[in-house]
Amino acid sequence: MLRAGEIVGVAVSGGADSVALLRLFHTLKGEWGIRLLVLHFNHQLRGAESDGDEQFVAGLAQERRLECVAVREDVAAQAREHGWNLEDAARRLRYQFFAAAVDSNHVTRVAVAHTADDQAETLLAHLLRGTGPTGLAGIYPVAGHVVRPLLDVRREELRDYLTDLGQGWREDPTNRDTTRLRARIRHTLLPRLQREFQPVVVPNLNRLASLAREDEAFWVALVADRHQALVEHTAIGPAIRIPDLLAPLALASGDAGKADRSSASVALTKRLVRRIIEVLKGDRRQLTARHVEQVIHLATRCLSGHRVHLPGGVVVERSFDRLIFSLSARGESCAGAGGTELTRAPYQYVVELEDKSSATVSIPEIGRRFRLKVIDWPPAASDTKVQAEALDAERLRWPLVLRSWRPGDSYRPHGRRRVRKLKRLLLESRVAARERRGWPVLTSAGSLVWARGLPVAAEFAPRAGTRTGLVIAEEAL
Repeated sequence: MLRAGEIVGVAVSGGADSVALLRLFHTLKGEWGIRLLVLHFNHQLRGAESDGDEQFVAGLAQERRLECVAVREDVAAQAREHGWNLEDAARRLRYQFFAAAVDSNHVTRVAVAHTADDQAETLLAHLLRGTGPTGLAGIYPVAGHVVRPLLDVRREELRDYLTDLGQGWREDPTNRDTTRLRARIRHTLLPRLQREFQPVVVPNLNRLASLAREDEAFWVALVADRHQALVEHTAIGPAIRIPDLLAPLALASGDAGKADRSSASVALTKRLVRRIIEVLKGDRRQLTARHVEQVIHLATRCLSGHRVHLPGGVVVERSFDRLIFSLSARGESCAGAGGTELTRAPYQYVVELEDKSSATVSIPEIGRRFRLKVIDWPPAASDTKVQAEALDAERLRWPLVLRSWRPGDSYRPHGRRRVRKLKRLLLESRVAARERRGWPVLTSAGSLVWARGLPVAAEFAPRAGTRTGLVIAEEAL
């Protein structure tokens, strides 16, 4: 958890657990070769009592000649503004404070005083709310810059330690407010389980959490590997082939254990969905098992073009044999499929060829840059790709315009006998509706001569006698 030479921020609320943590660290800091900084977060939820907690912690630090950094935040106001519940708001803001202390180089680690009892209460809360295997891992001893050295220690042991020292602490009366689930678990459920069912329920629950974390470490590594191997990054967002999502792990063939292999694929599929959303959105808050099932239903039962809207503005759309994940423009969250489509602004840029030889056009609307270049014709015999996509430069007429495609656009592709609607050609090329929006085309004196990924217009394709060709290359901005 710690290395010699580190500056450790000890999170002290004023309660018994955090005061015991500070006293222990202060005793051991010389032996461990660490320096201490006291961190206190004033939630401003209990008026003068909250201010009293802050003053108590400041005095505790001063007695030990330690610097104390305290911040105040109106947690209730932040909860109302963002629609968070009070407990979640307090936790978010508290840990933001810890992260800021690390980012500003005031400390290298932050130690918090979660105990074995906190771990047991957390597991019971997760079970009562409904959790999967991931939730059974409970509180992690090390999570980024946060360490929890007391996670194997019982709460009563810490109180006995403080009593032996003659050290006082602050009591938060809201911890006894049994209208809150956590307080009911602490003061009603857990004591009854210990008394009437299993005296060692707290150690047993802690052992379960430890085993679950071991399994979770394996799953995290496996899912990260499959995510890297199977997920592609498009201009819209991450995408994955549906066959890869539904069977993300190549398992041994044969009939033996077929049902087990199917279950293994389902378990990995669900975790892979969560991972994709976490990487896209930055967290998995509000994402439930029902939302994951919606994504799987989209992959297994719905047609191309259907989508689901998930919390946090995540949109998942089926595009033929792929699922594409993206964030909506305004971050709105809608339920079900068939919501308002995300649109891209139409665009139109006149192409000016410098010295009649090259031009560069940047299109921020789609995040792409196009380079147009006039080359001698014919090109090298081996360069069949250039031959297939080039235009006869001498047949082009001004103005040249690079724009987004429009309904009604049509032309006769090279190699075809009749004029075709561009929309139909894109559909035949399995370009999804979402990707078609903003699709680039080039017109010459109003005539469509080129569309990304499709054959050039027959009238403008190179032929015998062509002396110069125009090629178009594309790259990300």
